[in-house]
Amino acid sequence: MQLNEFLFLAAFLFCTGVYGVLARKNSVLVLMSVELILNSVNINLLAFGAFNGTITGQIFALFVIAIAAAEVGVGLAIVLVIYRNRRSIDLDKVDLMKG
Repeated sequence: MQLNEFLFLAAFLFCTGVYGVLARKNSVLVLMSVELILNSVNINLLAFGAFNGTITGQIFALFVIAIAAAEVGVGLAIVLVIYRNRRSIDLDKVDLMKG
């Protein structure tokens, strides 16, 4: 496979993730969209690393995976706290928590 095929796949995943972040009101779906964005970054890192013949893309992808795991843990904890307080995970109701 060529480099441009991986880049098109990553661009499609990135655009899908950005649409999900901007259009969704459910906070769990927004977190899933952020994961799509991070996975598209991983595809780019791996594709460029393979294209250049180095392993630096794989190393950076491992760091992105670790950051994504931390993001999921913190994000789901926030969603649970919001659900306990508001009985809904709708992002339109989260702005009611402003000071």
